[in-house]
Amino acid sequence: MAKPIVAIVGRPNVGKSTLFNKLIGQRLSIVDDTPGVTRDRLYGECEWKNRTFTIIDTGGIEPKTDDIILSQMRKQAELAIESADVTILVTDVKTGLVATDAEVAAMLLKSGVPVVLCVNKCDKIGEPPADFYEFYNLGLGDPIQVSSVHGHGTGDLLDAVFEYFPPETEDEEDSDVISVAVIGKPNAGKSSLINKIVGEERCIVSDIAGTTRDTIDTLIENSHGKFNFTDTAGIRRKSRVDDNIEKYSILRAKMAIERSDVCVIMIDAVEGFTEQDSKVAGLAHEAGKACIIAVNKWDAVEKDGKTMDQYRKKLEVDFSFMSYAPLIFISAKTGQRIDKLFELIKEAAAANAMRIKTGVLNDILAEAVARVQPPTDKGRRLKIFYMTQASTKPPTFVCFVNSAELFHFSYRRYLENRIRDSFGLIGTPIHFVVRERGDKDDRK
Repeated sequence: MAKPIVAIVGRPNVGKSTLFNKLIGQRLSIVDDTPGVTRDRLYGECEWKNRTFTIIDTGGIEPKTDDIILSQMRKQAELAIESADVTILVTDVKTGLVATDAEVAAMLLKSGVPVVLCVNKCDKIGEPPADFYEFYNLGLGDPIQVSSVHGHGTGDLLDAVFEYFPPETEDEEDSDVISVAVIGKPNAGKSSLINKIVGEERCIVSDIAGTTRDTIDTLIENSHGKFNFTDTAGIRRKSRVDDNIEKYSILRAKMAIERSDVCVIMIDAVEGFTEQDSKVAGLAHEAGKACIIAVNKWDAVEKDGKTMDQYRKKLEVDFSFMSYAPLIFISAKTGQRIDKLFELIKEAAAANAMRIKTGVLNDILAEAVARVQPPTDKGRRLKIFYMTQASTKPPTFVCFVNSAELFHFSYRRYLENRIRDSFGLIGTPIHFVVRERGDKDDRK
């Protein structure tokens, strides 16, 4: 195991997510007074005593419930406990010891995983409140008083956790991991896709729209390589977003797009293309990310020999603003074309990060100009002196010309297509920056 794993567990609304955010040093987990905000497992990294470890935030555990979402949240927490080296049981000194705390403690003792008892919301420095001592009744040893809001006691908590870490091993650098954000409208099948790829119920799946609220990272290694899949909350129209928690979720989804290498845009094949699909795809396009359009639930569509071609032609029109994005028809339920999806992800990630030497680029430019002469206006012809690549992710090219006004959109698109064809830049947008020779920026 490269890094120790610590799972934060407890009943709802005891401050698990606040503690998680405090320990990792960023507001990754959604925090709200509403019980049940955290539903899936959230992963973060923390460092203590020169040791880096993974922390898992889990949803509140309700041992006895008939609610579908709450029962699946409990299952998510159980999976986190199974994978952990040590667990932190978070309790609340303000509400005191309750029956659910005892039931969760019994579940942890039965798992055999070491447990550190955290009594949260001890916000005053000094002697703990009288209710603190009743937590000894859980039989988990000495409780540690913590204020997850102010950070009091977190050092003592981490010291106790550190004692249970396995011997240190050499960590592997995962620089070759491709980050993939799975985005789309609610109920498009994002969580189902990740569960199918992983082979376990990594994300809660339900017909209830908005089940996924946090962004959930899942590291996958298979014959295709290493991938970090991020399941995101479904992005709905602003007019339908009236819940503060959902607003946070959409913000998390946008953040997931920003830190991804490739965005898989999920479309519901049964419902078909909607305006919202275009807006979701636009977020990834504007961020300059490599994109793949995955038409999900293809197994549920009645079809004949022409259905796929007809569907493809329609989507090519609908997504004309990102014609570079390849289309793939999949089924998260049956696993249809999942292997092909991995191949496209690798191709798109490589294209998005490709760097082309200036000499080779200008050879392509010279050939393109010889084939199709640059446009003219009032007897003046566009001259492209040379081109160089300024950056990657996405590939950005700077063109030095005699007149920026003459560099029409149609000719820019022609050059883009020539570059794409020459270097196989599938799935990635290409940006052009036009500079007139003599600009101050170019005199360096």
